[in-house]
Amino acid sequence: MELRHLRYFVAVADAGSLTVAAEQKLHTSQPSLSRQIRDLEQEVGVQLMNRSAQGIELTAAGKAFLEHARMALLQAEAAKEAALRAAQPPKPTFALGFLSGAEIDLLPEVNRILREAFSGIDIRLSSDYSPVLAKALMRRRLDAAFMRPEDDMGDLACRRVRTDPLVFVFPSDHRLASQAAVAPEEIVGETFYLPSKSAPAVRRAVLEYFNRAGIDLKPEHEVHNVVHAISMITSTRGIMLLPDYTRRYLPASIITRPVKGEAPTLDLVIAYHKANNSPILKLLLSNVGKLAGAPA
Repeated sequence: MELRHLRYFVAVADAGSLTVAAEQKLHTSQPSLSRQIRDLEQEVGVQLMNRSAQGIELTAAGKAFLEHARMALLQAEAAKEAALRAAQPPKPTFALGFLSGAEIDLLPEVNRILREAFSGIDIRLSSDYSPVLAKALMRRRLDAAFMRPEDDMGDLACRRVRTDPLVFVFPSDHRLASQAAVAPEEIVGETFYLPSKSAPAVRRAVLEYFNRAGIDLKPEHEVHNVVHAISMITSTRGIMLLPDYTRRYLPASIITRPVKGEAPTLDLVIAYHKANNSPILKLLLSNVGKLAGAPA
């Protein structure tokens, strides 16, 4: 029994006619196809179909055989595809994480750098808070991540990519909107929102800034991400300090103003596990200077 016998049998069963199967599906002669089906029945040892002027009808044995014939053909095709995949060189893969929002500026240049050197590379992307990215790096689920420096980096190393200043964010018709810059004491008495503990680096920078300014900050609520910040600022006319790059996500109803005087800042770093010897990682680290030039 050969695969061609199974293909012929399935084609005849689907067409319901030896003539139709021969002419339209298999592009062979009807006598030749009839001979192949007889050879198959002889090999199986039972009659698989009844022939008449109206066409063919599968016997009970033929119906049982058809299901297994289809499966055998599918398995043969799967075996062929598996062999073809195995014969091809494996694609290089690189798992890369981004602090949510940072990928908009950095990913185009990262993508260009990696694809120029590693043709066909599979770049697997993820976006999350810095603490989540750090855990993924420690567990070797990511090769590198653009994130904020964490207090306990453990077996991770990092290189600074850029420094993001924090800016005041509030409704565009707020009383402070007419000013070129805003001093910390000017927001006393305003509804102020603090980044949640899920973004500890930003939260810490904000608290330390107001502490240096001698202001006892009493935020009414916490926000978890930029979308949440937009919602809260819009609905309650509150104020926040956020990294300057987030201004690109803000609607026209919300504006930013720089901090008057020395602004608090946050470093954006590329972090990786110290034991990671990936040549793709080494290439990316060697191009940090180009990434630093990406607009923030």
